[in-house]
Amino acid sequence: MNNRSVLISGAGIAGSALAHWLHRFGFRPTVVERADALRTGGHAVDIRGTARRVAELTGIVPQVRRAHTGARGMAFVDRRGRPVAKMGTDVYGDSGGPIAEMAILRSDLARILYNATGDRVEYVFGDSITRVDQGGDGVVVEFEKGGTRRFDLLVGADGVHSNVRRLVFGPHRDHVRDLGCYVALYTMPAELDLDGWQLMYTMPGGNGRPGRTAALSPVRAPGMVRAGFFLRSEPLPLDRRDTEGQKRTVLRAFEGEGWEIPRMLSGIADTDDFYFDRVGQVEVGTWARNRTVLLGDAGYCASPMSGIGTSLALVGAYVLAGELAAADGAHGPAYAVYEHRMRGFVDRAHEFARGARDGGTPAGRLSRRSRFTLS
Repeated sequence: MNNRSVLISGAGIAGSALAHWLHRFGFRPTVVERADALRTGGHAVDIRGTARRVAELTGIVPQVRRAHTGARGMAFVDRRGRPVAKMGTDVYGDSGGPIAEMAILRSDLARILYNATGDRVEYVFGDSITRVDQGGDGVVVEFEKGGTRRFDLLVGADGVHSNVRRLVFGPHRDHVRDLGCYVALYTMPAELDLDGWQLMYTMPGGNGRPGRTAALSPVRAPGMVRAGFFLRSEPLPLDRRDTEGQKRTVLRAFEGEGWEIPRMLSGIADTDDFYFDRVGQVEVGTWARNRTVLLGDAGYCASPMSGIGTSLALVGAYVLAGELAAADGAHGPAYAVYEHRMRGFVDRAHEFARGARDGGTPAGRLSRRSRFTLS
């Protein structure tokens, strides 16, 4: 087999899933991750449609079910916390509702996939790629902590702010469609029994204030819940690593509101897993350039509002590894078939997410999630 050594940037869901399949198909994957360890925090994710079959083939379904968030549906509530609409996980089937039957924290799924590779895959934590030189016989990469290594192929599976995409395909601004809002998530002590329901409180825009949504979601940890805020806003001058500035932004945007929001805001100062980001979609003209290819959010993030990003990552990893194996490592044909097979899947997810960009879920469109299967 040709092109057997593959460097994967990113030890998240996409990167670890790809490492698993590449190793199974006889390749030698290496995973480099900027963080010093597997990342914690983030949001709950759903495994839908074709991704359920991929999870079965990967052999992780029992672990996924044991790590289930406990969510059994979504409920929209009024200012006094009274439900005005409820949708269980069985709405439109196990993959079509606002919360899928397989719901798990992103960090838990990444850990399960990492453990599935065992000690058979080399992981390099606390480092990142600073330079990429592609040639006819391989890719030479330079690392932040010094030194260079040569690999046959390079995969960018390093998320919306992909370092590989920036180095090989160009600046972030050239590939990200801004959806006009921010999302903030963190874990806090529970003061309300959610009874397995994700509660959504939506505040329409008006009187000079933008549309906003607050949410409380169940997690596996006893006595804890996940707080979420969605805010429509023009881009703000916030550094991605300025956590305190991001927290102040959330506090200003939601102060004075009702429902459980005062309690939610009171827990923001002490949380140690705060996540905050601008919501956007990644759109790249072609996902491959020479020996480098993009996978998951790095190449086609649909946004956290789509409910399908994790499924795209799992299916994309399976398809990419399978096409490389079928082509005996010939990366050009394999990359082309991978993109051809995934494009329609990705386009449907992108179109759906643009209708739910501030955290609200347009009920008339929910059933379309059940169409998120690879044809």
